[in-house]
Amino acid sequence: MIPIETLVAIVIFLLTYALIIDERIHRAVAAMAGAALLVFVGIVPWDSILEHIDFGTIFLLMGMMIIVNVAGNSGLFEYLAIRTAKAAHGSPFMVLILFSIVTAVTSAFLDNVTTVLLLTPMLLYIAKVMDLNPVPFLLAEIMASNVGGMATLIGDPPNIMIASSAKLTFNEFLFTMGPIALVDLVLVLIIFVFMYRKQMHVDENERAAIKKTIDSLDERAAIQDIRLFKKSIITLLIVICLFFVHSNIGEYLHYIIPFVDPSMTLEPAEVALIGAALILFWSRTAPEMIFEKIEWPALFFFGGLFVLVGGLVNTGVIADIAQFVIANVNTTGEAMFVIAWFSAIASAIVDNIPLTAALIPLIHDIGATSTTIDIYPLWWALSLGACLGGNGTAIAASANVVVLGIGDREGIKITFVDFLKVGLLILFVTVAVGLGILYLIF
Repeated sequence: MIPIETLVAIVIFLLTYALIIDERIHRAVAAMAGAALLVFVGIVPWDSILEHIDFGTIFLLMGMMIIVNVAGNSGLFEYLAIRTAKAAHGSPFMVLILFSIVTAVTSAFLDNVTTVLLLTPMLLYIAKVMDLNPVPFLLAEIMASNVGGMATLIGDPPNIMIASSAKLTFNEFLFTMGPIALVDLVLVLIIFVFMYRKQMHVDENERAAIKKTIDSLDERAAIQDIRLFKKSIITLLIVICLFFVHSNIGEYLHYIIPFVDPSMTLEPAEVALIGAALILFWSRTAPEMIFEKIEWPALFFFGGLFVLVGGLVNTGVIADIAQFVIANVNTTGEAMFVIAWFSAIASAIVDNIPLTAALIPLIHDIGATSTTIDIYPLWWALSLGACLGGNGTAIAASANVVVLGIGDREGIKITFVDFLKVGLLILFVTVAVGLGILYLIF
């Protein structure tokens, strides 16, 4: 007999999840309402609510949002887009490849949604200049964004959540998931070039005309504030460098300032907030303007989700699921297979953020109760599936919805089925290859 408290926690979680999928009510409102219900009925006591909220995730997202919004005001990202288009020399294939690379690299260090919001309008303009079907370019941008986001700790919200909970460092993420992202990006580009080779073929005369038009674009004119432009680049470089050394920064500082404790570390969230404070102070940008642009609904969405999952933890649901997994999975390799494919397929259907939030305590419980399964590789399997599952369907990741929405406003229709034909192929190929590399590593 299931205890009534457990049943109520499961029902509230599933109803909230259904509202998030349905999207008629904003997902932040749905998550907050579900969390409020759990607190109201006493499943998550008010005085323990802060124990369930991962502030490392929330502050890391907030800090990066501030940095990106200030840097965006300088015209930095428009400048990068025009320089990328010029480097293609009028070749549609090179435009697709170079924009995909820029999108992947940018998504590895900045928020995916921000990346595609900044790059998509320029990509559509260049496709219009070349008089080519923009659909392959938009789809490639989406896939590259999700693959690139997998490469680093800060690239995709699931990675931020995993790293914060499992205490993984920026370098661990970069050197474990980075090579997998690189291999998968190459595979994605090969698939796109093969699938759309006929649609992107142009003769020499057309290519010369395209090159002339693109070369007429002035990247310097895209820079709205040259001083802010330079300050943004320096701040981003400082933040990226700090992410590289955050886990052993005390050792480096100790050589310069002897009284600094060599064992001192910085959390990723601290790095993001330091970068945010630096660029706001240095640029003298009005904080009111930037704070208005922070995705507050996304942050409250995360907060509500953490409380919802806390309800499942408090009632023992997560522990019971962990016991079931342990009873049916005997080795670390089997557990990696189950976690990676379940999270990938499920992330193609539902949002990968609540899915990741639910699976993190499950992996912790597996580690606490199993003597045969090493949970360290499971974190990477979860990152692989949750990030790459976003390529499966049109609604699987926020970046997908944003890009398709921009395209739709410009009269470019990509149906759910059209996306599915490409997305599922990319999903299965990239997850299979990525999982194979994880097996070789672990």
